[in-house]
Amino acid sequence: MGLVARDWRTALPDWESRILERKSLIPPNLKLFDFEAEKALRIFKRLRVPDIEGYPTHGEACDEWVFDLVRVIFGSYDVSIKRRMIQEYFLLVPKKNGKSSVAAAVMVTAAIMNRRPAAELLLIAPTKKIADIAFKQAHGIIKLDKELSKLFYAQSHQRTITHRRTEAAIMIKAADTDVVTGSKATFILVDETHEFAKKANAADIFTEIRGSLAARPDGFMIQITTQSKDEPAGVFKSELQTARDVRDGKVDLPLLPVLYELPYAIQDAEGDLWQDERYWPMINPNYGRSVDPVFLRTQLTKAKRSADSRAAMALLASQHFNIQIGLRQRTDSWAGSEFWLKSADRVTSLEDLIRRSEVVVVGIDGGGLDDLLGLAVLGRDRGTGKWLLWCRAWAHSIVLVRRMEIADRLKDFENEGTLTFVDKPGDDVRDVADIVMKIEDAGKLAEGAAIAVDAAGIGAIVDELTSEDRGLEKERIVGIAQGWKLNGAIKDTERKVAGGELIHDGSALMAWCIGNAKAEQRGNAVTINKQASGTAKIDPLMAVFDAVSLMSMNPEPAGSAYEDEDVLV
Repeated sequence: MGLVARDWRTALPDWESRILERKSLIPPNLKLFDFEAEKALRIFKRLRVPDIEGYPTHGEACDEWVFDLVRVIFGSYDVSIKRRMIQEYFLLVPKKNGKSSVAAAVMVTAAIMNRRPAAELLLIAPTKKIADIAFKQAHGIIKLDKELSKLFYAQSHQRTITHRRTEAAIMIKAADTDVVTGSKATFILVDETHEFAKKANAADIFTEIRGSLAARPDGFMIQITTQSKDEPAGVFKSELQTARDVRDGKVDLPLLPVLYELPYAIQDAEGDLWQDERYWPMINPNYGRSVDPVFLRTQLTKAKRSADSRAAMALLASQHFNIQIGLRQRTDSWAGSEFWLKSADRVTSLEDLIRRSEVVVVGIDGGGLDDLLGLAVLGRDRGTGKWLLWCRAWAHSIVLVRRMEIADRLKDFENEGTLTFVDKPGDDVRDVADIVMKIEDAGKLAEGAAIAVDAAGIGAIVDELTSEDRGLEKERIVGIAQGWKLNGAIKDTERKVAGGELIHDGSALMAWCIGNAKAEQRGNAVTINKQASGTAKIDPLMAVFDAVSLMSMNPEPAGSAYEDEDVLV
């Protein structure tokens, strides 16, 4: 027996075939409490939709997939022991599928079904604008029903709707303006989880609101969201991955994932298969209702004709078709990005790179306190001649304050082990120097020019590496001019990546940096620079180009060939 009783396990291993056949994404094994399920569904269906002409009921406006979800949310409650057998729900559904309307109606239904005196029902939106929309939706539902108008009263300035008899209160809060701490909520609905990835305190907010459920086994937490407009990061990445793991049967939790996304083989296929209209109803459950096929066709045509069609297509794919943004769909335009993740081989560690390489060069790039210090170690495989790449980055802890919009993403890289936070300037340079000396001590560092550094930031690196303790000759450190002068290195990197001749460590850090890279055509040269990429960091990628500048010169190792263990054998 796992964490969840057999009748309440929510894994759906055949989800791909169910998506393609437009079958329900609710596991068929669930043994619902029918009285609670049907009562809640009758209430939900009766509620009117305030933003559709004619004010139809949700029973008229919604499709069966919504009713299935409502049945499970309320039918999982065991009245006899006052416990909800499934406490969490994660709904991933594209825009225009009635998320806001369903969210508001579920919370109103919960307020009516609730048995706990003075219960708190918390609807959390990432911004004030979304919170205002959510309140307008819930308030509109109440106003359109005479009986509900008698049962509830609203306080618009506080975005609160209170049940007159039980004193249960629906409170709509905005994470960017309202205090979301000390929560005692029994019922929680989080709207647009993907937007929380931009908030540095998102993880704390989720910990806080989840904590309230520990003392309220009758409660639930529902997340309703579309895909992220960028590569998933922070709390959204974590929540989405947990939902996928439960769906795939990798972990057993009292969580129901309902994820309208195409099988990965279709998402990642060349030629953007998601544009084929036969797939659209599979991931848009309200297709033909609130999702208009003509609208989708129009948006697709506009995106293709847009001045920045790549960015427009990526946005359309993520928001209306739940296509997860990856390197191939990113809004960058560096040619190498399309091939970056295709290499089947990987560099597993720095030691692995040193062992396999006949010669190694190093690229270093960094800026101020709110920049990353990027390190690229590039080796040449002794057997195949292929290039082997291992990258790391360092950041001063102040970047978490100065660049809050990427703070959670940087923490993801820290957890990955590819980024290190330092509290004192200089600690990062010493770490980099330690790695350089490890390569030197192994006899693999190139003879002559071996360490390439952004010419604008060479001082601290030179001082550390040429210090008495390190002892490297100054001539082995070269400044690499940036801008158009990097064109050759950029092109060489593109060719090596596209041809499968560059093998890297497959880190999320580098995938992010490459996705951030913005290429600009200047005459016959392609430039990639930090200014074009804004606050999204690319320093480790620039370090790669610095290292490629040296490797392209076909360097030789500093040690004698007779020191190579293979030669001795």
